[in-house]
Amino acid sequence: MKKFLFTLLLFSVLLFLNGQSVHPVWTKTKAGHWYASQGWLRGCDFIPSSAVNQLEMWQAGSFDTATISRELGFAQGIGLNCMRVFLHHLAWQEDSAGFKKRVDQYLAIAQRKNIKTIFVFFDDCWNETYQEGPQPSPKPGIHNSGWLRDPGKKLYDDSTLIKSLESYVKDVLSTFKNDSRILLWDLYNEPGNSGYGNKSLVLLQQVFQWSREINPSQPLTAGLWDQHLTELNRFQLTSSDVITYHNYEPEKAHQETIDSLRKYGRPLICTEYMARLRNSTFFNIMPMLKKENVGAINWGLVSGKTNTIYAWDTPIPDGSEPRVWFHDIFRPDGRPYSQQEVDFIRALTGVKPPTQN
Repeated sequence: MKKFLFTLLLFSVLLFLNGQSVHPVWTKTKAGHWYASQGWLRGCDFIPSSAVNQLEMWQAGSFDTATISRELGFAQGIGLNCMRVFLHHLAWQEDSAGFKKRVDQYLAIAQRKNIKTIFVFFDDCWNETYQEGPQPSPKPGIHNSGWLRDPGKKLYDDSTLIKSLESYVKDVLSTFKNDSRILLWDLYNEPGNSGYGNKSLVLLQQVFQWSREINPSQPLTAGLWDQHLTELNRFQLTSSDVITYHNYEPEKAHQETIDSLRKYGRPLICTEYMARLRNSTFFNIMPMLKKENVGAINWGLVSGKTNTIYAWDTPIPDGSEPRVWFHDIFRPDGRPYSQQEVDFIRALTGVKPPTQN
């Protein structure tokens, strides 16, 4: 009887362990070696100017390889070497095979420009609902008027969605888990935003669990963005292979954030910065990040349908161009918002300006 009980207990333990992540967080040494092999990372949060949101970027009818190629060329021309790109589960749900083919096409284009990619799975920012098909036109003068949460409100309205989300994450990760064109996986953008708070902790925990089960060769992360979300922050810090964070503050406050995160002993990548009206600029922040060997990924490459040249809280209803752009570097035709900025970025990245004929 004792032997039977012991065997039953052992079997129960094995069943329990089988349902848990068997792949731990990377050691600090492994994370450090990975980061050292990348060189200084610098890039943008990227969506082509022809897309108002993630669905328009990734759906078959609006996937725009010509614009993607042209605009990643602008990035290459100023020495940027990585892009952070948002996915959306609905584009996968509509046609998983086609979606993954488009992801592969994007990666092929980026590779030709010597650019690696950070993919983002989930997001708690902006519009809470969404639907497949043609996406709404941007609202004049309103920052990111068409951007979508993922999974947003539907997660709380549809109890069956969680299984689909698990299949989505595991399918994409399984397909690209050893793809050297992918720099890392950012599993959840700004969890707890839009008033969700700790409601987002469950999905955050689950997406890390699903991802550890697949165990991709690329590191996993979820960026810190609000110091007041202590429970979410604690989980993100202890679950991420490399530490990523967002900071739109001036130099002194940004430096304090870096100093506070150094104690965790992991590589640091700032995956969102640069808001000119808040004195977070290329001139004061990018050199600091380079000096500190922190990855520097600013929001926005090309002005377009996302309207991110407009400030978060300062709409311009008539859609006229603001005197000072909030985000973004280039106009759709490749002309820079500021030649001085572009020259400064090239100096930091070591890229010579194109020869004038």
